[in-house]
Amino acid sequence: MNAYQAALAGRAASCPAIGAARVVPGSTAAAVAAYYQDASFRALAPSSRQMRRRILEHFRTEFGSHRIALLQRPHIAALIGAQTPSVAKNWLKTIRGLMRFLIASGQREDDPTADLKPPKGRAGEIHSWTEEEIAAFEARHGIGTRARLAMALLLYTAQRRSDVVRMGRQHLRDGVLTVRQQKTGRALEIPIHPKLAGILAAAEDNNLTFLITGYGKPFSAAGFGNLFRQWCNEARLPKHCSAHGLRKAACRRLAEAGCSEHEISAISGHASLSEVQRYTRAANQARMAKAAIASVARAFPEPEKGT
Repeated sequence: MNAYQAALAGRAASCPAIGAARVVPGSTAAAVAAYYQDASFRALAPSSRQMRRRILEHFRTEFGSHRIALLQRPHIAALIGAQTPSVAKNWLKTIRGLMRFLIASGQREDDPTADLKPPKGRAGEIHSWTEEEIAAFEARHGIGTRARLAMALLLYTAQRRSDVVRMGRQHLRDGVLTVRQQKTGRALEIPIHPKLAGILAAAEDNNLTFLITGYGKPFSAAGFGNLFRQWCNEARLPKHCSAHGLRKAACRRLAEAGCSEHEISAISGHASLSEVQRYTRAANQARMAKAAIASVARAFPEPEKGT
């Protein structure tokens, strides 16, 4: 039976997965242990693996002794429904990845996550900075500070904090910043905005990365996020202002400048245009509404005084 279960999991019986001796074949715990060893899991970005491990360990702790073949759509729907919208999205993505592995390895014939969708988040769950909030941060943190440099890198490259903390002068050539996104692996060439160029010129240039800690070391994404929150507090900005919100603000600015969805994606690196379309729809609506009111004003001008 051990050899049979090993064959189903797509691995040699002589090379069991880590932890296989402590789990029951066919159980949820065994499925998770096998998934960790599969190429589909190992190919994920480090941050994605970390996120999925957290979810799967919680899943394994609660349901590890249950048979994975008996997991059905209502069970998963209940799990997803108990989470907040943003967390539910990650849970569904994680369990769906596990199910696809089980189907590929012959341990299941169906995907109970098929057609399941996470609950929709509230509008503005991740806040896009307003121009007033950007101005308040800039007023508090002048050019030459780490805070201003951090904001400029986020706002003028539209990248995630995990990519911003790895940027350095070695990635600059002829006014173009070369970025390979950690999450997607996508390679981007982003022209340097004139304002960013001025801020970079005022920054120290003897470090491997643009942004360094107080100890002269590169930031981790989490450590940078914590310090950026402190900088926002110093500028008296509300709690909803975050580093990721500047990425959204950058996309908003691009859309309001008339950039197409593909042009915005060429900067931000979004793998799907569905996220980018929200910015262009909002910008187009505002632009068309303004044009419509102007047309009405021209077609029906106010009567002259005295008439």
